[in-house]
Amino acid sequence: MDARPRLLILSFSPIAADARVLKQVRLFAEDYAVTTCGHGPAPDGVVEHLSIPDELAVWRYDRGRVATRRYRSAYWSNPAVVAAKRALAGRSFDAVLADDVDAVGLALSVPSRGVHADLHEYSPRQKEDLLRWRVFVGPFMRWMCRTFVTKATSVTTVGQGIAEEYRRRFGVAADVVTNAAPYVEREPQPVHDPIRLVHSGAALHDRNIMTIVDAVDAASGGCTLDLYLTPNDPAYLDSLKARQNARITVHDPVPYDELNETLSAYDVGVHVLPPVNFNNTWALPNKFFDYVQARLGLIIGPSPEMARVVRERGIGAVADDFSTAALVREIERLAPAQVAAYKSASADAARDLSAESQVVVWRRAIDGITGR
Repeated sequence: MDARPRLLILSFSPIAADARVLKQVRLFAEDYAVTTCGHGPAPDGVVEHLSIPDELAVWRYDRGRVATRRYRSAYWSNPAVVAAKRALAGRSFDAVLADDVDAVGLALSVPSRGVHADLHEYSPRQKEDLLRWRVFVGPFMRWMCRTFVTKATSVTTVGQGIAEEYRRRFGVAADVVTNAAPYVEREPQPVHDPIRLVHSGAALHDRNIMTIVDAVDAASGGCTLDLYLTPNDPAYLDSLKARQNARITVHDPVPYDELNETLSAYDVGVHVLPPVNFNNTWALPNKFFDYVQARLGLIIGPSPEMARVVRERGIGAVADDFSTAALVREIERLAPAQVAAYKSASADAARDLSAESQVVVWRRAIDGITGR
């Protein structure tokens, strides 16, 4: 019989492909008997995986119930929540780790000593740039935070600005676990001639990728840009592919396990994210840390969380604003010696900015619940 404490990790995501949730699984798989409940196949290292059918996406709440503010009914009638609750029936755990706001209510219904809520963003303002979302979904998210998140034993989120907003609006004392990438032992590669820029991530309009393309096209000096993009918006991806030329190349995405090696062949990672909503404003995304672990310099827009780390660590440049003109200025200022200094600073900061330095916060929270 397994004598380890029993931990449930609950996430309405394909856990085996969810980088943040996989960090949790890997962190606890040795000392805890980990059960996962979510979409897709079982991740490595768990004692059991309870699969939620992929077609039951948790965001598909009943529109009528949400529009008429019958929030409790909307939550508990959600097909993904119903399926997960059915799968978990009769089980109990020493602790539950609930990933994101939609999972917290269900986690609280599972017999355990306590629930840790890991909030991957600031849910009440996730898509506030869309009127329909502000009017209907935002109030529902606030209800979930008031009703469920405030009852969690402990809470973490992805950045300090978001943690402060949870504290200000809901009285939730959230700790921070950034989306840092695992530490990689790697030396910076020599700077290329011409300087090679790279951006990896989702092909979405609000990621400002076309601005990066426009800036590279307009900049003097001959630098190149490679894009590794997932096809979240196929039409937008096609518009980016139409801009390819001798300096700009769009690639298919690479598996995450290959991303570090791929990125390390470049010099500077670029991410200029316009503050179209609260979460974009306070973003400190995975790709930021991926660039550091690949030992690249960075060019970013003046997003406060990213800008703070870049300036503190000397790992890159912060554009004056989110425009093409501001990005052109930073690209044209790049010189081989400066880029080499940025890459060296990323190497110096890589261990402090790694996942290993962050996940101790989750360990402390779960160990606190189970009394280990």
